[in-house]
Amino acid sequence: MEALAQVLDGSQLAVVIVSAILAVAIVLLVTEKLPVDLTALGIIAALILLGILDPPEALSGFANPAPVTVAALFAVSRGLMRSGALDFITDRVMRFSGGKPGRLLFISLFLVGGFSSFLNNTPVVVLFISVTMAVCSKYSLSPSKFLLPISFVSILAGTSTLIGTSTNILVSDLAAQNGLEPIGMFELSLLGVPTAMLGALFLFFVSPRVLGSHQEPIYEVHEDSERNRYISELLVEAGSPLEGRTAKVAFETRYAGIELYEVIRRDRLIDPRRQEVDIEVGDVLRVKATAQQLTRILGDRCAVLAQGPDGTAAKPYERDSVIAELLVRPNTPFVGRALSNWMASLDSHVKVIGVKRHWKHYPARKFRDMRLALGDIILVQSPLDHLEQIRAAGELLVIEDVHKTLVYKRKTPIATGIFLTMILVTTLGIADILISSLVAMLLMVITGCLSLREAYRSIDVRVLVLIIGTLALGTALETTGAADLYARWFLKPLADASPQLVLSAFILLTSLLSMFISNNSTAVLMLPIALSTAAGLGVDPRPFVIGICFGASACYATPIGYQTNLLVYGPGGYKFKDYLKLGIPLNLFVWIVASIFVPILWPF
Repeated sequence: MEALAQVLDGSQLAVVIVSAILAVAIVLLVTEKLPVDLTALGIIAALILLGILDPPEALSGFANPAPVTVAALFAVSRGLMRSGALDFITDRVMRFSGGKPGRLLFISLFLVGGFSSFLNNTPVVVLFISVTMAVCSKYSLSPSKFLLPISFVSILAGTSTLIGTSTNILVSDLAAQNGLEPIGMFELSLLGVPTAMLGALFLFFVSPRVLGSHQEPIYEVHEDSERNRYISELLVEAGSPLEGRTAKVAFETRYAGIELYEVIRRDRLIDPRRQEVDIEVGDVLRVKATAQQLTRILGDRCAVLAQGPDGTAAKPYERDSVIAELLVRPNTPFVGRALSNWMASLDSHVKVIGVKRHWKHYPARKFRDMRLALGDIILVQSPLDHLEQIRAAGELLVIEDVHKTLVYKRKTPIATGIFLTMILVTTLGIADILISSLVAMLLMVITGCLSLREAYRSIDVRVLVLIIGTLALGTALETTGAADLYARWFLKPLADASPQLVLSAFILLTSLLSMFISNNSTAVLMLPIALSTAAGLGVDPRPFVIGICFGASACYATPIGYQTNLLVYGPGGYKFKDYLKLGIPLNLFVWIVASIFVPILWPF
């Protein structure tokens, strides 16, 4: 290093070091020899240890809007799912797709492309991540087949109008500051719309063949199967909507899917499947239902759970507790004990909602007289600290809590209003996406659409660390002058070339840079160089301004190139090379189309 320092001055040495770090980072991110978040942390450490950035500069990514925005949008997306706000769109997408991957991909590309032309594409992608995950869960499809094309088509469509992406607005403002006409609302549509349509066709036909099935859906559990149903008892109280209605008809029309076994009326056991019976106040209904169905009937106040030993009943919508499954494991003292005895031994804060038994049908005897058997699963409501005590005791196995799979239908209008307001405020420019997404996340928690714990759990930390590490690398490329040097080296052989060839090189270079530093930073860096190059050639700079818009948004080949690419990275279970396989052809397509048609539509 000392010998090299004698040959190079400080600035040149910094460029060499940053270039070496960039090369190593690209290799590690593409091959994934190390986890991507570990590579990102390594980038930060290397930049600090080698003196390229001081610690505040290297760690400035923690205060950057990008990772904070992505984290907030993860939470907003989770709030939409928990409230059932996506059910309308999800139901329509499910109905249209019918579980067929081709149909699902087509409608996703069509809707995301259409919305992203006029709305900020980040919340649009957040919305369709949730919708896609729900549909994939319903039909056992792999989300990796759909999420990356959704991100790519949102970027493609963003170049269709001035407001489709913040980069277009930034370039327009910079052009105006340099004495040029700002970009019109639909000026980019001349080329942007056909490019987006052709790109969507490319994604429709190519992405299913290129993208693998990396993982199963992770956001939801399809609860309709027998293995996800619990045995429970519900007490009908005065004022219940079920009162006076025929038991069989009431459940078939209002709560289809809940299986009613018996109606207990004082000392009588009535089988509603064999005998018609009208529900009365005080009846106890023995049912088998999913956790979601149980919370729905309780939330509708049609019934309450049978009381626990302390005279209180569980309230599944209580915000300070979680709903979890406890598995009766081998060699536990609870095997063979009556459920009622086990319930009496519980802390008063732990409530039993139901019991799940896979291997035999519900016996015609009192619910609490059931004797626990190996493999039984008990659905309980418990404060988090009490659940940790049960886990630590080791007598029952605490399965991952199912609280996150429950949908709070009562919160649907609130969550929908919060999300639509976020989009409207961002689109109208009242607040940027950072502020609007943070406020939306805060409102989701305050209004009960999402608990604070769930908000934290919804955030993919790996993605945030990747953003922060690559932001530090982007800062190093800019502050050392490496990015500017790359641009000038790249363009130097084209000093005597035609304006068309120079423009094509500009678009390609802008696209390459936007894969490693933000597209807004790329636009800011490239526009002054483009304007000076146009002046040197003696041509109208307008084609260069438009070319930078298309080049800066052509950032498909890496997950760090654009915010939506990062959003789908975790949920889709992608690898860095997936972006290369599908993104490089799309990058080349946009580059070729823009190189040919920008000089035609915006002559020099």
